Amino acid sequence: MSEIDTHGYVVLVEGGPPSNYSAWSPDVPGCVATGATLDACVAAMRTALAEHIELMRAQGESPPRPSGPGVYVACAA
Repeated sequence: MSEIDTHGYVVLVEGGPPSNYSAWSPDVPGCVATGATLDACVAAMRTALAEHIELMRAQGESPPRPSGPGVYVACAA
């Protein structure tokens, strides 16, 4: 697999204890990953994005452009 930069894609991570974490990217529909820990989930998503984009390129498709960095906003409930 060639080196693909996946740092520009927004990734959303949900869930957590007592179940696994799950991640998805609004920039790359259909690309998802899970992990038992937050770090494992993020690593799995980085791999999933790279493989998804590589497959798109192999099929002659252009990968979607990253929407850029996201921002975490906390609010008091």
